[in-house]
Amino acid sequence: MMEWTVRELAERAGISGRTLRHYHGIGLLEPDRVGSNGYRYYGPDAVGRLQRILLLRDTGMALADIAAVLDAPGAPAAEVEALQAHLTQLAEDRKALDRRISAVEHTLQMRREGREPRMDVMLEGFNDRYEAEVVRRWGREAFDSSNRWWHAKSVGQQRDWQAGAQALLTRWAEIHEAGHTPASPVAQEHAAAHMAWFADIPGTPTHVGDTERSAAMVRGIADLYETDPDFHRTFGSQEAAQLAANALRIHVRHPA
Repeated sequence: MMEWTVRELAERAGISGRTLRHYHGIGLLEPDRVGSNGYRYYGPDAVGRLQRILLLRDTGMALADIAAVLDAPGAPAAEVEALQAHLTQLAEDRKALDRRISAVEHTLQMRREGREPRMDVMLEGFNDRYEAEVVRRWGREAFDSSNRWWHAKSVGQQRDWQAGAQALLTRWAEIHEAGHTPASPVAQEHAAAHMAWFADIPGTPTHVGDTERSAAMVRGIADLYETDPDFHRTFGSQEAAQLAANALRIHVRHPA
């Protein structure tokens, strides 16, 4: 039977070894065996489970919820439902990509003919990067309201908002470097500021005061902070991202 080590599986799955070890640590993905050298080895069953984990994670489902779906007595039905939702999202993403391809083809054709491309066609498909995801999670009005909010800002206002967002993340790195724990008053105070930042964005459950859906949103985002290498870089380190993730989880469980 073919087996892969952590490094081999991580390379093939496009994730980090730390992510695999984290999944093992929380009981989400067990290796088939651990060798006498301490290496974890993954066979077909584990690889199949990882595929399902990654697909469900892409739907925005929190890791704890993924474990519940995969381990529940009715797991096949719940998994089919989640995968169907993900397939629908992929189809929407493909439509957006098709619109973008058509826009580039239009621009290329007009340039070849020495004609001026239509401005509205040139940008078709380039302003809806997160549309399908937001609509799937929170509905069409959520996307439309947040889209109007963002594009109503001047370029300067957009830059100011982005600078504020970066300052928010930089503060997490400072809190980590100072040695604070996720449950510490300092971390929880900043978690409240992070939640206020979410609340400023129209279309999010936090903005409309939907406590239950807001908590679910934050748990999903916390999972991304913890496992996605892009967020590790954004926060300055994996440890700072993990601190933020855990602090936010605590905050939504026990809001001040």
